[in-house]
Amino acid sequence: MAASSTTELIAAVGDRLTPAERRIAEVVLAEPTLLAFGTVSELAIRAGTSRPSIVRFATKLGFDGYTQLQTHVRGRLSQRLARPSDRIRHEEGMLPAQSALEQGLASVFEAAGGDRLAELAEPIVAAPSVWIISGETSRAGAHALHSGLTMLRPGVHIVEDHSMGRDLANAEPEDVAVVFDFFRYRRRAIRAASTLADHGVTVVAITDGPLSPLAALTDHWCQVRVPAIGPFDSSVPAVAMAELLVAEVADRLHEEATERLDRNEDLWAATETFLEE
Repeated sequence: MAASSTTELIAAVGDRLTPAERRIAEVVLAEPTLLAFGTVSELAIRAGTSRPSIVRFATKLGFDGYTQLQTHVRGRLSQRLARPSDRIRHEEGMLPAQSALEQGLASVFEAAGGDRLAELAEPIVAAPSVWIISGETSRAGAHALHSGLTMLRPGVHIVEDHSMGRDLANAEPEDVAVVFDFFRYRRRAIRAASTLADHGVTVVAITDGPLSPLAALTDHWCQVRVPAIGPFDSSVPAVAMAELLVAEVADRLHEEATERLDRNEDLWAATETFLEE
């Protein structure tokens, strides 16, 4: 279902639509942004029908309800508007910044819920070395993870494009690679992650869904929503997930992390790193 467009979904059930559902379909096809960002009531008014008819329409298309259908359409729309210049041209189709960021952060906490955060952090805690790889949009998350982990444990490396081959030649099968990347996926980041996985390195992937090429490489992955803020993808969800991972690793390395942080504080004091109060 995730790979099907709204047009394809409607076409597949076209002969089973009621007159009211046909009106809904006509509105949806004419104004996809209304379905992506409007409410059930707004769509019902535009189609001249009722809220229950909207829900039945979503169910007939194969979704559990209107919210699931709306999420599907938003994902399709965000991929269609993947280029920054397209987002400027079609600004009316973009979610307001505050709502977009709220949804992005909500997806992070959902992805980290239950035991999932602990499962993602476990290989980071156990590995001799940690290799952090990212695409352009997610670079802020990679740097946040690198900054936090280097103060908690040794052997943490951030991999830059220009030195990727040289750096990753030092990776060992017991190591872990934490990879941040989202649609439109960076070829070098995906190839690096795939190569490391083939050599026995555990991959932990922060990505945007089961269709991501990273999700096929590992069981250690989570799905976060990366909204567009203006013409560009937001860095906020990647940073938020990085900070949650750092906090989880600190908790698991409690004594070791505390001793390392104390040594950092002593070095900062000896080198007068901070201005005195």
